[in-house]
Amino acid sequence: MSELVERIDALLPQTQCQRCGYPACRPYAEAVAAGSADFNQCPPGGDAGIAALAALLGRAPKAMNPANGVPLVQAQVAVIDETVCIGCTKCIQACPVDAIVGAAQLMHTVIAAECNGCELCLPPCPVDCITLVPAATRALAPPAQYRTRYQARERRLQAQEAAQREEREQRKQQLRARATSSDPSEAPRALDPVARALAAARNKTPPRS
Repeated sequence: MSELVERIDALLPQTQCQRCGYPACRPYAEAVAAGSADFNQCPPGGDAGIAALAALLGRAPKAMNPANGVPLVQAQVAVIDETVCIGCTKCIQACPVDAIVGAAQLMHTVIAAECNGCELCLPPCPVDCITLVPAATRALAPPAQYRTRYQARERRLQAQEAAQREEREQRKQQLRARATSSDPSEAPRALDPVARALAAARNKTPPRS
């Protein structure tokens, strides 16, 4: 089964667009291998992708499942209207391959050579400043490129989440230690929200509950 998953995943375009109904290409490959998903649910792969998966699975080719969209026949890339962008970072958070750069309150832009045209940046944009345009001057990037960037992004997000969990746990331990301290001056400071707010203001960081 593991080998079959690898072979199916190798045939997918790795756009990580979620149109197949799964969060990424790898989970879809696992579902196809397990028989819980059909092999005609990947619009970016198009008819050629369906034919390749059918041959691998020893099945007859079939049309794209309309519930998942239509076959992608033209490479596309996201473009941000920089005059409208408000720098909310929502598109950055949605991009599965880190193809959008920018910062809060600052204009964002798309790295065209890395954009996979997945369209996941469109729904969260509150000002509709992103459009998908045909990438006439370039073909879709190699699947390995998108896979590598997606995996790197996942590792980065996991590391950030782990660091945040550790920080929260350390703060909880510090509060518990102060609350149970034999020094009577420590417990009130740990539990007093006013004291926490003043300390946070001195450190120029927002108070945390």
